[in-house]
Amino acid sequence: MRLLPASWPAYERQDGGKGVRNVVAVTYLVECAHHVAREITTPFRERGVHTIGFPGCYPNAYASEMLGSLCTHPNVGAVLLVSLGCESFPRAALEDRVAQSGRPVKTLVIQQAGGTRKTIEDGRRWVSDQLLALRDGARTTMWMEELIVGTICGGSDGTSGVTANPAVGRAFDRLVTDGAACIFEETLEMIGCEEHLAGRAVTAELGDELRASVAKAEHYSVAMGWPSFATGNASGGLTTIEEKSLGAYSKSGRLPVHGLLKPCDKPGRGGLYLLDVVPDGEARWGFANIADNVEVAELISCGAHVVLFTTGRGSVVGSAISPVIKICANPLTYTRMSDDMDVNAGRILDGEAMLDEVAHEICAATLRVAAGEPTASETLGHQEFILGYKSFEPAGPACHPAFGATGDRQER
Repeated sequence: MRLLPASWPAYERQDGGKGVRNVVAVTYLVECAHHVAREITTPFRERGVHTIGFPGCYPNAYASEMLGSLCTHPNVGAVLLVSLGCESFPRAALEDRVAQSGRPVKTLVIQQAGGTRKTIEDGRRWVSDQLLALRDGARTTMWMEELIVGTICGGSDGTSGVTANPAVGRAFDRLVTDGAACIFEETLEMIGCEEHLAGRAVTAELGDELRASVAKAEHYSVAMGWPSFATGNASGGLTTIEEKSLGAYSKSGRLPVHGLLKPCDKPGRGGLYLLDVVPDGEARWGFANIADNVEVAELISCGAHVVLFTTGRGSVVGSAISPVIKICANPLTYTRMSDDMDVNAGRILDGEAMLDEVAHEICAATLRVAAGEPTASETLGHQEFILGYKSFEPAGPACHPAFGATGDRQER
């Protein structure tokens, strides 16, 4: 029996995608263009215009693919690329990719446009025109089977694994049962849980891949000399990486795992998927995730329309492109920071609600947000975004058993 609404209004894209937001993405292609991109965005920051971009000057395939996936995300309706002019980012290829998706796209090159002021003026004029055009854009009906939801935890404490994380896990169980695709990640925080994870894989080969992804995360953290365990975790009551791992793992729920994704991979159908965000190869790119918003961006690159973010200590971040629903694990934190939170899972600790009640509340909030209701972070103007250097090998057929033995994917 279906537990949630089957459909809601969405934005229709020419490439067949359906978005829950109608964002104009102003995208800088090197840090030298960041200020100009931000100034273009500023007058429109409450009208769905977001700044994203890549700070590096030398090329990186991961960063190029990330911006390609984000600029063609279903929540994006138009894209303005802002280039200094001498960076190595392949801007023509990115513009072509966006244009082929049917989205309006324009590239401004600061060195050719006449400098800072002229580029800002040109950019604001173009963005203003796109907002008018998007206002009258086509609407359609979005179905549960087309929804992709991601989850991450940040600012975790001793309550996270008791309230918010398992509540998200039960919400994932309901969403997947009703046809959605749900993505969890943080293999750096699943060390010790790999056998439990592999035991839920839909094939033995996928189970091996899941084990390997956690082993890679452990190797990477040892090489970097720092596990995914912050000072704030300890002062918040977490005692070991094993305890943190159990809490992070509980966000995945209880259903079978249908596949293993890497950044920019898209789930081809409903089900439960693990996202591996730890670079392949030796640890040469620095820490795998220098901030929670790296992982949020990677979830969105996999098509997540909405992201569920659990926190015990009290993270305030949102994101560009896709709305972030904040689920507070600690009732004391919720009392202090209620303006930043959407769901108070701390009621479980206070004996005011059961896990299933909060899970239903999370599902209901997800559907309301998908239908257009703003999240707390959106209301407060949070549009955090960060992107760095990484490298990944393509995921093999064993990672995608839902697509058949050949690994061929059926995109949404």
